[in-house]
Amino acid sequence: MNLVQATLIDARPGPGRRIRAALGFAPRDTLRQDASLAAALAVVASVLAAADLGSGRHPDALGWTLLLSAHVPLVWRRRAPMAVLCVAIALLATYHQLDFNHSAPTAASMAALYTVAETRNLRRTLPIGAGVIGLMVVLKLNDGMAGVAESMRITGWVIAMLVIGSYLRVHRENVAAAVERAERAERTREEEARRRVAEERLRIARDLHDLLAHSITLIGVQTSVAAHVLAADPTRLDREAVAKALDDIAETCRTARGEIRTTLEVLRDGDHTSPDTRGPLPGLHGLPDLAVTARAAGAKVELTVRAGDPPPAVGAAAYRIVQEALTNAVRHGGRDDLSVRVSVDELDGALRVRVTDDGTGAAAATPGFGLVGMRERARSVGGTVQAGPRADGEGFEVTAQLPLEGAA
Repeated sequence: MNLVQATLIDARPGPGRRIRAALGFAPRDTLRQDASLAAALAVVASVLAAADLGSGRHPDALGWTLLLSAHVPLVWRRRAPMAVLCVAIALLATYHQLDFNHSAPTAASMAALYTVAETRNLRRTLPIGAGVIGLMVVLKLNDGMAGVAESMRITGWVIAMLVIGSYLRVHRENVAAAVERAERAERTREEEARRRVAEERLRIARDLHDLLAHSITLIGVQTSVAAHVLAADPTRLDREAVAKALDDIAETCRTARGEIRTTLEVLRDGDHTSPDTRGPLPGLHGLPDLAVTARAAGAKVELTVRAGDPPPAVGAAAYRIVQEALTNAVRHGGRDDLSVRVSVDELDGALRVRVTDDGTGAAAATPGFGLVGMRERARSVGGTVQAGPRADGEGFEVTAQLPLEGAA
């Protein structure tokens, strides 16, 4: 994951929209669909009633009114399934009681039952189905054996509609749960990708800050040394001192250029960039070089390392913390004879880094990104940083605790 890919993440549609579109869960006009279904079922019922297919007499004006009115509530069957079923049962019970064509309204009554089973759980569906069957049996009691046979046939249709509706409801719930899990998984992946992009940006910003602040500070100090030598006694120019200052400046520039190139490689195309191409992470082995460059800037640096080889992330964090602390000491020390003590110890499963100086300007310096960067680096490996004036009021002190166990 690199910075170029960040815009691709933001430009993509939301996970829910993509997954639901792929599975066919696009928004639908259910009212229009139900109105079309009600009209189609009304046409079928009218054909059956007009052709006198099935038992019962041909509908008169009242029969046609009851038959067609029973189809009207189906328009709202998915919005108010129980209300639609109750209205349809009331109209159709009257229709059947008047002995009009019994086959015509079958489809409408089955559609209402199916909708209830599809939208209600099994605990509610069973009593509703039992009530419909009981009402139908009561209406057929006076028909003798023919009524019993008709009751058995209608009971089969009622049970079939309830089973189909319940099965589809369970299936739809399972699909919805699967879609929700897929949405959650994709949302988690995208959040993780964004988090990695943010961490990569922060890492690059910290590296560039530490590198540029350290290098520019050293170049400024070395340039001041060269300018001081040139202006101190023009008649007796110390060519060796000037040459050494210029050589130090050139070496600092070369080192900074190499580190900047390594850092900026992560901004290239992701197909060609991997963690292996960034070069080795800085670690405790690089602390002597930091001490040498700080001494070249005029500081008296005392370095003590009493620790083994820590995990790479911990070693890099310790290196950057020492680098920033030395940079701040050289920049804000305010003394020509500045003394800095750097100690790195391994104690109780943690790496303890302590940088102290006897400067006079650190306490009054305006807070910048340096201290924030040190705290972020320590926090990235589960550690902490304390920075502030020394207890005796002379100089500045930076202390970091970096746990070794479990560091990534």
